[in-house]
Amino acid sequence: MKVPKAGALVAVVGLALTASGCGGDSGPKGNLEIGIKFDQPGVGLREQGGTFSGFDVDVSTYIAKELGYKPEQIEFKKVDSSDRELLLQYNEVKFVAASYSINEKRKEKVDFAGPYFLAHQDLLVRADDTTITKAEDLNNKKLCSVTGSTSAQNVKEKLAPKASVLELDGYSECVVALQDGLVDALTTDNSILAGYAAQKANAGKFKLVGLSLSNENYGIGVKKGNKDLQTKINAALRKMVQDGSWDAAVKKNFGPANYKNEPAPQITTGS
Repeated sequence: MKVPKAGALVAVVGLALTASGCGGDSGPKGNLEIGIKFDQPGVGLREQGGTFSGFDVDVSTYIAKELGYKPEQIEFKKVDSSDRELLLQYNEVKFVAASYSINEKRKEKVDFAGPYFLAHQDLLVRADDTTITKAEDLNNKKLCSVTGSTSAQNVKEKLAPKASVLELDGYSECVVALQDGLVDALTTDNSILAGYAAQKANAGKFKLVGLSLSNENYGIGVKKGNKDLQTKINAALRKMVQDGSWDAAVKKNFGPANYKNEPAPQITTGS
């Protein structure tokens, strides 16, 4: 009777090891919550049917794979420009990839990996508008941007102090306001504007002015002090550039808009 008991014990131990994930190549347990924009075509968009598309989606998916997560473990959560720091601080998401420009004020609240993309602030106007060719032309005109974004303040403080600013919850609302003539221009990063201009529903309605009003280095936001995750994400971003996946994602998401992107930037955060 002793031999069967010993065999049974070995079997039980083996099952316990398997169940605890000590054997095999099983990855992290549970889901990986990632904060992205839901309303930015070409960058981060929730499509009809619940699927997601955009450059930030592709970057996030690549990072998740490098962290050991399977596609079905990824849970995208909507973030607005005004609540990205809060979602990280309260552990609602593991990291944020949402056209999140790195700046000193934000670095006081969160840590960044990257940058992984360089955009420039530009203006989107109606296709038949010939009165706006530079930022100064916005004086005495109406400019739309999103609550929590720094783009409109940049224009008003430095270039067009007489412009009036309308802040809405999302860029989609600004595009509607621009189409309806409630505002004269929308300002944010050229990557985002190009995504809207390239949408089939907007064909022929809008144009980019073609300005470079600022340099916007997109970073991956992580909770303050999480250096281990920051380092792992930086490693994933470097690999994405090296194996060609970064270039492929740029062409896939911005190519239809004939968008001229900058080369992948050097990673300057963390290690």
